[in-house]
Amino acid sequence: MFKLTSLNLNGLRSAATKGVADWVAELAPDCICMQEIRVQASDIEGRFEEMAGLKGHFHFAEKKGYAGTAIYTKHAPSDVVVGWGDAEFDAEGRYLELRFDTPARKLSIISCYFPSGSSGEERQEAKFRFLKGFFPHLTALKKEREFILCGDINIAHKEIDLKNWRGNQKNSGFLPEERAWMTRLLDAGTDGAGLVDVYRTLKPDTTGEAYTWWSNRGQAYANNVGWRLDYHLATPNTGALARTEQIYKTIKFSDHAPITVEYDFTL
Repeated sequence: MFKLTSLNLNGLRSAATKGVADWVAELAPDCICMQEIRVQASDIEGRFEEMAGLKGHFHFAEKKGYAGTAIYTKHAPSDVVVGWGDAEFDAEGRYLELRFDTPARKLSIISCYFPSGSSGEERQEAKFRFLKGFFPHLTALKKEREFILCGDINIAHKEIDLKNWRGNQKNSGFLPEERAWMTRLLDAGTDGAGLVDVYRTLKPDTTGEAYTWWSNRGQAYANNVGWRLDYHLATPNTGALARTEQIYKTIKFSDHAPITVEYDFTL
């Protein structure tokens, strides 16, 4: 079994003070994809090159203390792809792809951090630019190889994916245009990308237990007023190999909870 975890850290150094490395050691994943690491190369040296015996690979944002992605892996990749070819968003460190290719298979594990539009109209427009460009990237990649994209997508797809859906229909993360983009991404028809929302293949009807993010305002976490923003998105053949899922909420490393899926294959 291949155990794969995704976690938005809201700062690698912050999560480290809360024991994330000990938790990773106990979980013992084959691979963990991280988003919003908020560090530079100089912060990694001598401290975060490895975690719980897993070797780290990184895509740093140019701006200090901002965004960034990482993947820690037990297995050495055949190739590392930093960025997806869009200058605006590659500067923000939002995409890291590790390839584990063999003569019989092409497989990528991707850590991706979608932009948030919650801070205002300017960032929402940036989010829409990201979605517009990223869709053809994923469809092209799907034609070439199998992949699992783990990430903070910053979109709750359906009403069951957030607590207060009625009151959030005009808010970033649950806008009709964002939800339509997700629907098209998962559509297997001629206009869709045909990817698989892995968690929903295993748990099609869960509501409260599906949430992975809670606002720091009020008592959102205590009252489980949450959103499902963190996903595993896979090509169909690989997504069909998903066997178990777990959203870990015992210890809070950030405002997101880690989601782990076990797949019936090995690297």
